[in-house]
Amino acid sequence: MGSHRADRDPESGLATGHGHGHGHGSDVELEVAPLPRALLLVVLAAVAVATVVGVVLLWPDGHQADKMKGSVGFAAEGTTYPEAVVDEVLPVCPRSGPNAEADTSKPCGTVKATVAEGASKGTKVTLDVPPEVSTSGLAKGDRLELIRTPGADGQPAALNYFEIKRTTSLWLVAGLFALVVLAVARLRGLMALVGLGVAAVVLGKFAIPALLTGESAVPVALSAAAAIMYVVLYTTHGFSLRTSAALAGTLAGMGLTAAVGWWSVSSAHLTGVVDDGGRVLSTFGGALSLQGLLIAAVVIAGLGVLNDVTITQTSAVWELRAAAPTMTRPRLFGSAMRIGRDHIASTIYTIVFAYAGTALTLLLAVSLYDRSWLELVGTEEIAEELVRSFASSIGLVLAVPATTAIAVAVVPGPRDPLGL
Repeated sequence: MGSHRADRDPESGLATGHGHGHGHGSDVELEVAPLPRALLLVVLAAVAVATVVGVVLLWPDGHQADKMKGSVGFAAEGTTYPEAVVDEVLPVCPRSGPNAEADTSKPCGTVKATVAEGASKGTKVTLDVPPEVSTSGLAKGDRLELIRTPGADGQPAALNYFEIKRTTSLWLVAGLFALVVLAVARLRGLMALVGLGVAAVVLGKFAIPALLTGESAVPVALSAAAAIMYVVLYTTHGFSLRTSAALAGTLAGMGLTAAVGWWSVSSAHLTGVVDDGGRVLSTFGGALSLQGLLIAAVVIAGLGVLNDVTITQTSAVWELRAAAPTMTRPRLFGSAMRIGRDHIASTIYTIVFAYAGTALTLLLAVSLYDRSWLELVGTEEIAEELVRSFASSIGLVLAVPATTAIAVAVVPGPRDPLGL
């Protein structure tokens, strides 16, 4: 019989308990039988080989992908986007009512700035801006991105407002995020950040170019998601049978989510075209299937929460077995599922609220229409959000018993209470 030691904290070497989070290990060694260990590792090895084959077969033509990335003109030829420094922000032009004309008797609704680079460097400009820009907290010294359009027939170039320059703020937020993760989670947080970096590389170098060049969206999403999960789970949680069981449950959950997503998108006849991005892709995306892309989005969007649930379930099974070595497998499964049900409830809230938050503007806009919610719920915009929420949640819920069953099958069987 092979022996599998419980996971230990990589910094202290001490065994760590598990609550809702993802600590590893117990003080008790678990004797794992060779057969379930071999079956689990063989299945994971087979899926790993299939993932590598899928990535190789679906790997995009780099030249074609690069060509497509620059195929849509963003503005007229010769247009540039110089930065400008804000000198003064004038207040929004007042209105006497929602439908009244703006009162422009006094200077208002503009931003005064100085062009900081390019052919127009040093030029003082007064820019008309939307009201939301004036009220966004913009102040002297902030930077804007302008759009400079070449003049025709010897006319001077036109300079207009394009966007607020937010690069510095975004880098600061990203840096603060990394700092907090490292300060609180230390080595495990570092490994999580490494996993995020790997995920970004897989999506940026493989998934997105493959989708752009017309590869089938669902196989691309499954191959990319599987590759990400192999790296993320093992780098973050360590190489162990516990992590391997969680990985098997995650892969099962991914397959279930993809199946439910495919059925939901197909039965609801969703087109995937709800905004300017969808319309651009439908026009210039070539063989790209927007329905398939929507299914792929469901799979990828659910990865983080799915990973959280599967790690929690395998840890629960490991801890329960360590605490109750005489418990029968059916009772072990039932005890772990009671933990899983609590986690399911809180995680479903997480998914639904996350989608509700991203769609909050849409929900507010819809509430202004002179039609009831029941009449509008079938519109493409709302139906897509509902399908994404429900399909991800169904896959998540089904992953809990699947992962629990895998973990229960892998851990040692019950010991004789008499020690015989």
